[in-house]
Amino acid sequence: MRAVLCREWGGPETLALGEAEAPAPGPGQVLVQVAAAGVNFADLLMVAGEYQEKPPFPFSPGLEVAGRVVAVGEGVSRVAPGERVLALTDGGGFAEAAVARESDVFALPDEMDFVTAAGFPITYATAHGGLVWRAALQPGELLLVHGAAGGVGLAAVEVGKALGATVIATAGGPDKLAVAGAHGADHLIDYKRQDIRERVKALTGGRGADVVFDPVGGEVFDASLRCVAWGARLVVIGFAAGRVPQIPANILLVKNLAATGLYWGSYRKRAPELLVPQFEQLFAWFRAGKLEPHVSHTLDLAQAAEALALLGERRSTGKVVLTTGIP
Repeated sequence: MRAVLCREWGGPETLALGEAEAPAPGPGQVLVQVAAAGVNFADLLMVAGEYQEKPPFPFSPGLEVAGRVVAVGEGVSRVAPGERVLALTDGGGFAEAAVARESDVFALPDEMDFVTAAGFPITYATAHGGLVWRAALQPGELLLVHGAAGGVGLAAVEVGKALGATVIATAGGPDKLAVAGAHGADHLIDYKRQDIRERVKALTGGRGADVVFDPVGGEVFDASLRCVAWGARLVVIGFAAGRVPQIPANILLVKNLAATGLYWGSYRKRAPELLVPQFEQLFAWFRAGKLEPHVSHTLDLAQAAEALALLGERRSTGKVVLTTGIP
């Protein structure tokens, strides 16, 4: 099969399209013929040798795919050959076939195409997990979403609206803010030209946000601490800004704040039983038109290096997806 191969640690330019032996499903595993694969920041870290797991060379990055089930291993009962599915993998998604655990494979709604499905699971499940499992976001609350034009940020805007919140979105520049606005954000803040703290206070009549969804960190998180309501919840998703913020405990105390983190991928191993109802809810919202995934770039598998560069250089919005040419 064709596969994007990493043979040494480095940047996206080290990747090359090559040939690899197609995997076979073991017990409890599903083999998916890949039509499309989502591109994530974690793939950049994996190629650079900075991911929490370092697979042996050569390997293919890629953590989420969509396609058809080709074969199933012993004990698999939830999906069958021929079914259209999305799947989460531990790597190997940038190829024409990939293996996933049965618990990480979900049958697609008829309305969802493979490109949409390939970019759907990690961003929307992270948004849902952060806002529902960790923040317990309630209808009518004020939600502040940072990095709102990126994959997970844009998903959080839509999930927040589906949960009945009023959404304040921040992003860098009018073009990115326009994307967030088109996907339901009620208020927009350009953090390159506007002061987040002042704008949130102004938009909320001085009250502040009830929940903060933050995949950015750095100065953005610092500003969030000073524009939240009494009893607010701040959900730490990642550190796209590069600096891991340090939280002054006295601010948490004075305003009865809760700062919590979400690494959604850990639920796949520690609490996989939560994923089925989670995806049922996300698919129901999708069918109802409440979620409209945005894919800014669709490229061929051979263009994996360019796809990762788009993401790393922040030239994309929503998701970047690779396609294999397999229908």
